[in-house]
Amino acid sequence: MPRSAPIFTNFTAGELSPRLEGRVDLQKYPNGCKTLQNMIVQKHGPASRRGGFHFASEVKNSAKKTRLLPFEFSATQAYIIEFGDQYARFYKNYGQIQTGPFDDVFDVPFNKGATFEISTPYLEEELFEIVITQSADVLYIAHKNHAPRTLSRLSDTSWTLAVITFLDGPYNTINATETTFGLSATSGTGVTITASAVTGINDDLGFLTTDIGRFIRFEDASNKETYLLITARADTTHVTADFIGPNASSTSAQTGWRLGAFSDTTGYPSVVTFFEQRLVWAATTTRPQSLFFSVSADFENHAPTDVDGDVLDDSGFVYTIATDQVNTIRWMRAGKVLSIGTAGGEFIVSQGDQNSPLSPTNTRVVRQTTFGSAAVTPPQVGNSVLFLQRASRKVREYVYQFETDAFTAPDLSILSEHITEGGVIEIAYQQEPDSIVWMARSDGKLVGMTYERAQDVIGWHQHTIGGTDAKVESVAVIPSQDGSQDDLWAVIQRTINGSSVRYIEFLTNGLAEGSVNTEQATFLDSMLSYNGTPATTLFGLSHLEGQTVSVLADGASHPPRTVSSGSITLNASYRTVHVGLAYTSTLETMRIEAGAKDGTAQGKKKRIARITYRLYQTLGLKHGPTPDRLDIIPFRSSADDMDEAPALFTGDKEVEFPRNWDKDGHIVLVQDQPLPMTVLAIMPELNTTKT
Repeated sequence: MPRSAPIFTNFTAGELSPRLEGRVDLQKYPNGCKTLQNMIVQKHGPASRRGGFHFASEVKNSAKKTRLLPFEFSATQAYIIEFGDQYARFYKNYGQIQTGPFDDVFDVPFNKGATFEISTPYLEEELFEIVITQSADVLYIAHKNHAPRTLSRLSDTSWTLAVITFLDGPYNTINATETTFGLSATSGTGVTITASAVTGINDDLGFLTTDIGRFIRFEDASNKETYLLITARADTTHVTADFIGPNASSTSAQTGWRLGAFSDTTGYPSVVTFFEQRLVWAATTTRPQSLFFSVSADFENHAPTDVDGDVLDDSGFVYTIATDQVNTIRWMRAGKVLSIGTAGGEFIVSQGDQNSPLSPTNTRVVRQTTFGSAAVTPPQVGNSVLFLQRASRKVREYVYQFETDAFTAPDLSILSEHITEGGVIEIAYQQEPDSIVWMARSDGKLVGMTYERAQDVIGWHQHTIGGTDAKVESVAVIPSQDGSQDDLWAVIQRTINGSSVRYIEFLTNGLAEGSVNTEQATFLDSMLSYNGTPATTLFGLSHLEGQTVSVLADGASHPPRTVSSGSITLNASYRTVHVGLAYTSTLETMRIEAGAKDGTAQGKKKRIARITYRLYQTLGLKHGPTPDRLDIIPFRSSADDMDEAPALFTGDKEVEFPRNWDKDGHIVLVQDQPLPMTVLAIMPELNTTKT
């Protein structure tokens, strides 16, 4: 009966696919888990229980979907924006921005005052098509159904959403037909523009009512450029317009005209970003493969020439990606080059001459890969763009490879493909403290991928949110108030007291680094915390009305309570209390591959007699060979005061393992109390036999 003592040294491979159960030859196999539920892979190796989600507010209308978007002015001044059906609300410093007083019984205020909000044109079904980019206090917003807008911040309670009034352009290509435009005047407002025919105008339909608000630019008889803005439409060959640009030198009809690229007729850009000091829009309805570059350092000006008709290096310009099929641009990310994802492949935009700046005559677009991209804005992590493949299931790492002098896109989800099945609808990157890419799945599951390419850490984990029918519908990340970390925010739908609600919550650390006790442990969802004079009855819990809640009181697990009239009564007076919905964290190892006398240990009976867990700041665990056969690991000793919670444990915990002969050799660790768990290593003593 061979005996062995293997060690699981780290969990950096995360939860592995069930299809890899037989791949004990994989280098990452011993560092992977069969199950990693409500656990986070830390980039240096351990697996830790995730913190709880702290309640911030209910959304304005729980009957409708809501999306969160970040607004980051600086590392210490950031906001979460709640975009709902034709409105926006704002959050800062873990609370909702209001114009009235706060109820501060709990340490995070919730809406008892008047909530500050603004109106928007975006309907519920349009929210997840919004794309944003930011410059200082101005957020630029793209949506295919709406004219581009800016959201500007003046103060916490002063925000302005406005349609961008472009100074000039952008434009479609110059007319190539015999159709002429003539003017009734060379300057002023209310000028009539007469077209000689409808040919070349809106697919030969002529002027349309949806052209109102659209630019017209043309070269007049003296070869000077001017432009006007359409204010009214009479019929298919006549519109009224106001001069915006220089006066014309003649009213004679000319063929050298072009129409604005953005309008209700053509649709509006669906993607936006900054690159090389230019604001870049892309993918209108009629021009899904086109990029619209602003004038350099003049973001709301797309003038293609100067008044003399000369194209300058800093002029605005339009570039249409030429491919063998129509591939709508889905996303753009700016770095050393401009990375572009389309429905049919991935491209880069760069200077043709690397020694000169990007310009209308020095732009090069090259296809790099042909996987095709989903319409989900990808995060940029270091030099890599982590994008979703077209079906929204595979996460690919778009990165430059020096050896081939090209960009490649390896599949980061190949070892854990089951985690993204069903499709991902939103991605957010949390750089600190553990470099995690968070994703909301279409079925409401929250999944994470710990990503540290320099250390070859790509570890996936799944998260089930506490509560009945809980689903994560949107995620966003902003820096914390003190700039020490990044905070994940989420819209979570769940059933409370028989009704479907949507709450905005943020993920806590769970336990502060260096803690010696569990008094400030925050391992509950939709939770609120009380810190104050000893109290027996706690109010302000109306968001959990009718729910059976878990309680951590002065660092000890308290018997569950049911919220009634927004309050609970405890069995004694406590000064620090955390109240919320319970969730269970589970770590289950892969099948052990060790201890066989004649080859592999797979398929042979094995038994773990004793086991040593190397733990860090941990308290209260269960363990066993399967999730339904678990023993409690003792942490309290005779030296501990019975009226106080035991201290957090760091070190090796050697315990008897629930004895059982089986052919799998799984090790299961479970934490179902509102307490911390960090596993550094697992060291079983293993016996293996053929029979």
